[in-house]
Amino acid sequence: MKKKDLRRYYKDMRSELNQKQINTMDDLMLIQFQKLPIDIPSLIMTYAPMEKLKEFNPQLITDYCYFKNPNQQLLYPLMYEVDNETEMIAVLVNDETLFEKNEFEIDEPVDGLDVEPSAIDMVIVPLLCFNTNGYRVGYGKGYYDRFLKHCRPDCIKIGFSYFDPVEQIEDVNEFDVQLDYCITHERIYEF
Repeated sequence: MKKKDLRRYYKDMRSELNQKQINTMDDLMLIQFQKLPIDIPSLIMTYAPMEKLKEFNPQLITDYCYFKNPNQQLLYPLMYEVDNETEMIAVLVNDETLFEKNEFEIDEPVDGLDVEPSAIDMVIVPLLCFNTNGYRVGYGKGYYDRFLKHCRPDCIKIGFSYFDPVEQIEDVNEFDVQLDYCITHERIYEF
């Protein structure tokens, strides 16, 4: 299937999940994450989930990371426009940071320090689905793929999915960035 068809299919699949199913899978994905053979990094980029789309909420993961590494700092994406193009930057947040909804109804930090992608240790990447080769289908704007190209090669790119991988995404291209891990409620996929 092509990305646009997978987007529609997995948005529909997620809309059918009830809160009890989501809570159970979230807890199981946290358990899977705890099995990863990685040290908990200090600088983690996460995101605010789109609740209306029943997007995975990475706060369980970042709370666990903070428990394991109290020096952890979080970054959130912020969209900004340059030369009529929308780009994404990573903004360092703290407990006092205020958030506002952007044009896509995603909470973004109002202010904070812009951090270079090359400084980031791990990025929790939103997705609708992924394939067995570690490529993901996002929401179709390409913000994360463009951003991830500027991260260090050893930056851990990780996604969380309520569904198993698809065999193939027909229109993966040279602009798509492969994940290092994707976690479902049943297992860890390493790429």
